[in-house]
Amino acid sequence: MRRFGNGSRFVVTAVFAAVAAGIGGGAARAHVALAAGETQPGSYYRGALKIPHGCDGEATRSIRVQIPEGVIGVKPMPKPGWTLTIQKGAYAQAYESHGKPVTEGVKEITWSGGELADEFYDEFVFTGFVTETLAAGQQVYFPTVQACTKGEARWTEIPAKGQSAHDLKSPAPSLRMVSDTRLMAQAEAAPAGSGSDTYTIGNLTIASPWSRATPGGAKIAGGYLKITNSGSTSDRLVSAATSAAGKVEIHEMSMTNGVMQMRPLNDGLVVKPGETVELKPGGFHMMFMDLTQPFKQGDAVKATLQFENAGKIDVLFNVGGLGATTGSSSEHKHH
Repeated sequence: MRRFGNGSRFVVTAVFAAVAAGIGGGAARAHVALAAGETQPGSYYRGALKIPHGCDGEATRSIRVQIPEGVIGVKPMPKPGWTLTIQKGAYAQAYESHGKPVTEGVKEITWSGGELADEFYDEFVFTGFVTETLAAGQQVYFPTVQACTKGEARWTEIPAKGQSAHDLKSPAPSLRMVSDTRLMAQAEAAPAGSGSDTYTIGNLTIASPWSRATPGGAKIAGGYLKITNSGSTSDRLVSAATSAAGKVEIHEMSMTNGVMQMRPLNDGLVVKPGETVELKPGGFHMMFMDLTQPFKQGDAVKATLQFENAGKIDVLFNVGGLGATTGSSSEHKHH
């Protein structure tokens, strides 16, 4: 058996499954699940636990979820009328975030003290970073206990090897890791923005600003582009700003000894004479933080770039699909 929280236990047997199904109103009723069931390793994730009903007609009084290994930096969203508590613990291995090692973090979240009637639906939200220790095709699970006025439903069953979650009576909410290719295929139905605009200021050329669409409720998005310096002296991208986000940071992401490292470039990004620097997924990039609204495919997000020597310039980040890897091929030029 696996322990969960304050000494209570997961029981993932056929006998327990039958009991849990009876409490939850039978297999015909919807399971507790994550609103976004897929994400890409090495990305930020907004988890929203969907609570579609109570326990056999009884109101939900608390939700307790366990965070799997490989999902770090978790922060739950407070919910009016509910008490929010977290339980921290050591990770099975050290991760690196913003240039610093991380060895522990949130392992369990509990929202309690509220009341969600069986007739109503709600979501309980958290954010975190899905590390690249998780591989495309892998499934991770968020065992959840839903306590009600009377009884509880334990969404804690994890499929055995070769077994499908559809075979379980009370499956744990799951998150599947997918590749860029898979996400891009899902997004191909709608055209992206141009993604290949070019802008010039002084000796600098800024090409192809673009970003990805964000899942509903996400508060973070990446920004990518190319900067070419045709002058004889270095310049520096000092900062960026946009009304679409509370703040924008310039980051560097790299792999060291198999560990993904990400750190903010507090002194900016240097572009040497004759050099082209590309901001792209997995390398240098901008991080739009505290988004004021979701980035939607086909949108153009206006941002102001501040260079140390060349000065300020406004550019448009064309928003592609959720799994876009570049912008599309059309071109516009701005001076």
